[in-house]
Amino acid sequence: MSTRVTTKGTTMVDSHALQLVLGTSQVNDSISRYLSNSLKAQGYKSATPSALNFLSTLECGVNYGSEIARNLGVSRQMVAKTVKGLCLAGYLEQTDDVGKQKKITFTDTGELLMSDARKLLADIDKSLTTQLSQKSITTTINNLNKIQRLMVELNNT
Repeated sequence: MSTRVTTKGTTMVDSHALQLVLGTSQVNDSISRYLSNSLKAQGYKSATPSALNFLSTLECGVNYGSEIARNLGVSRQMVAKTVKGLCLAGYLEQTDDVGKQKKITFTDTGELLMSDARKLLADIDKSLTTQLSQKSITTTINNLNKIQRLMVELNNT
């Protein structure tokens, strides 16, 4: 591990963790942009990267705003605003449930959107396997999972 010194004399230590954060963020952004552009070309006009990221966290069945907020670590108000926009886009629908709760489910269009997104991801898989070996991809995924488990442990100490 090397160190660098800024122009003001502050020592900056090189970090594999920082490289992982930046690299995985760039891959996520690139895949999200690719999916968004491809889905928009197929007619899903509101398939923005942020909309796709939000939709990808939902269950295929019934979802509730409080559960979504808890899983994403955001406020229920943020979830409500996002869900409202995705309902207007035609990807989600809300129906009354017990008390003040509302069921959040995918519309037919929303399910087709997610299905088409999965097909595009499968196409990316094919491109990856022509450039990298399947073993290399599997090893990378396994290593990222190990890093995630380690980070959970570090956050719990």
